[in-house]
Amino acid sequence: MPTIVVDVMPKAELLDPQGKAIAAALARTGRGTFDVRMGKRFELTTEGPVSDELLASVREIAADVLSNGVIEDVVAVTVVENGVA
Repeated sequence: MPTIVVDVMPKAELLDPQGKAIAAALARTGRGTFDVRMGKRFELTTEGPVSDELLASVREIAADVLSNGVIEDVVAVTVVENGVA
């Protein structure tokens, strides 16, 4: 069954307090200094083939339901079949 993966990230111009907390924890535990941004990943599994119409529908769902357009960007919509993107 194909899976459509939607990745959502905070807009670049906004602060990411969760990412900052993760970066601070990594530094505090001696695991390195990183800039971290935390996002969301959604996996939508479908039984039928993935058509252009279905992908367009998922992009609309991603913009309207899965993300908050004021503070987040949908950065990727990817089809994964048998674990391979």
